[in-house]
Amino acid sequence: MKTWLVTGGAGFIGGNFVLDAVASGVKVVNLDALTYAGNRDTLAALDGNPLHVFVQGDIGDRALVSRLLAEHRPDAVLNFAAESHVDRSIDGPGAFVQTNVVGTFHLLEAVRGYWKSLDAQGQSAFRFLHVSTDEVYGSLGDEGQFREGAPGTTPTGCRC
Repeated sequence: MKTWLVTGGAGFIGGNFVLDAVASGVKVVNLDALTYAGNRDTLAALDGNPLHVFVQGDIGDRALVSRLLAEHRPDAVLNFAAESHVDRSIDGPGAFVQTNVVGTFHLLEAVRGYWKSLDAQGQSAFRFLHVSTDEVYGSLGDEGQFREGAPGTTPTGCRC
């Protein structure tokens, strides 16, 4: 059975991803700080589901992330945790730097330590996916669609 650590999994995008992943038979360890953007109600359908483990916590808590990685041994980490509301960044940029830069750094360091503990086959199969939104990529405009490889995007390469 695949196991994924999903961060920010109670947010709008992450929550919907988690619902779909669990419905597909993936075990999800869902780490979310439940800030203004997190909503446990999104995940109500998963209450009692053994494929969903919810942990309230911060991606910047390297000890917590390391413990979750060691305990659940995920095949992939999918990072949806971010401060992404531009208007809020103007009023309080510190939270954005703390989560999007410092928190992501601590998450990456914990994941790197976990990855180094895997054997060669596990390292080759392991995936890390960092997800972003149009708040980072910019507006599309009145017409068109975003596609992988379009200017301002990067292919995920995820084989989760």
